[in-house]
Amino acid sequence: MYKEGMEELIRTIIRYIGDDPEREGLKDTPARVVRMWQEIFNGYKKSPSEYAKTFGMEKYDEMIVLRNIEVYSMCENHMLPFYGVAHVAYVPAEENNQVVEVIGVSKIARIVDTFSRRLQIQERLTDQITSFLMRELKPQGVGCIIKARHLCMMMRGVQKQHSEMITSSMIGLFRDDNKAREEFINLCR
Repeated sequence: MYKEGMEELIRTIIRYIGDDPEREGLKDTPARVVRMWQEIFNGYKKSPSEYAKTFGMEKYDEMIVLRNIEVYSMCENHMLPFYGVAHVAYVPAEENNQVVEVIGVSKIARIVDTFSRRLQIQERLTDQITSFLMRELKPQGVGCIIKARHLCMMMRGVQKQHSEMITSSMIGLFRDDNKAREEFINLCR
């Protein structure tokens, strides 16, 4: 019943914008839109914690960076997409026993996806990624930089086609140590 109700709402929206939801090209659109929303908003059905599994390795106390993680999200203000890339880095916790906990790189990408596949603003998304990784990994520090284009600025409103928004969140070592922060920023270029 819920799916059918959503499809009827989409038909209402099609009528509102001035088209006929029963014409040939639009008959199946409501069902396609509902399926699309289930896919692009699947971050609500996932917990980033399911990807926070770490594994031990020999002592490693250098920066780990995953660059150019594709980000696709929907702005909560106009429900239009924003898209770009995220760069995420962390430095594992210092351990006396020569073994540190690290996370698989694919897990970092999945954590970014989980938070981005929700209604978002870029600033919150950036903070959610770093806060989560800091809490789960307990590293010396976490940094995240997101560079994105927002269709709400490109298609409507000010209509600035080449504008990009850059946000950063730095915690621990990345906030307190200028050298670490600078190294991360340089590695993202």
